[in-house]
Amino acid sequence: MSENLVTRTISKSDQVASLLLKTIVDSDLRLGDSLGTESELIQKYGVSRPTLRESLRILESQGVIAMRPGPRGGILVRRPNVEFVAHALSLYLRLNEVPFIEIVKARLEIEPSLAHNAAEFGTAEDFDEMQASIDRMKKNGNDPMEFASENRVFHACIAKASKSAVLETFWTVLSIVASGERHGMRYTEKNRRAIVEYHQKILNACRDRDRDLAAKLMKEHIGELDHLLRTRFKDLSSEPTDISARPNSA
Repeated sequence: MSENLVTRTISKSDQVASLLLKTIVDSDLRLGDSLGTESELIQKYGVSRPTLRESLRILESQGVIAMRPGPRGGILVRRPNVEFVAHALSLYLRLNEVPFIEIVKARLEIEPSLAHNAAEFGTAEDFDEMQASIDRMKKNGNDPMEFASENRVFHACIAKASKSAVLETFWTVLSIVASGERHGMRYTEKNRRAIVEYHQKILNACRDRDRDLAAKLMKEHIGELDHLLRTRFKDLSSEPTDISARPNSA
C-alpha cells in the first residue's frame, strides 16, 4: 500500500448523517417537512443522543436540514440552494488564497460551452428572453447597478438555454462568486455599450444556430472582462475571492 494513501475511519455520526440523507432523498419529504423527533430518530437508528445531534449538525451545516426550536419547530427538511454552494466555494477559495482573476478564467472555460449548447438546444422562448434582457440593458444603461444585474440575467438565460443542468449550476455558482460589483467594480459607458453589442451578437448567432460563432463570441466577451480586470482593476484581480464583499459607493 502506498505511504501516501490515508484510510479515513468514518465516524458513527457520519454514518447516521448518510442514512438520514438517504431517507430524505428516497422519501416523499418536501421542503419544510419534519424528519421526525430526536426520540424517534434515536430509536430508529439505535444511536445515542450525542451521536444523533452530531449527525444533525453535519446535515445542518450542509444546508440539508434546519433545526427550529419551539412547538412548531423540530428537524425540518431543507434544500441547499446555489447561494449556499457559492458561499462554501468562496470560503474554500479565500482560505486557499485563490485570487479573483482565477474565477474569471474558469468562466472563460465554461461560458463558451454554454453558448455553444444554447445555439444548438435553445428554444425560441429562450431567445426571446435574451432579447428582452438586452432591451432592458439598453433602457437602464445609465444605472450601473441595474445594468450589472441585467448583465447576469442575460448570461443566466444563456446557461438555461444550454439545457445542461450541471453546467448551468456551475455557471450560477461562479457568477455569484465572480460578481465584480460586489467588490466595487464598475463599467464605464463605453464598457456598457460594448457588452450590449456582444450580447446582441451572441443572441444572433444562437438564433442562426451557429454554435461555433456563439462560442467564439462568448469567449471574446468574457475575455474583455479578463482584460478589464488586468488593466483597470489590477488590485481587484489579485484579491482573494470573497463573496462577502459588497460594492462601495464609488
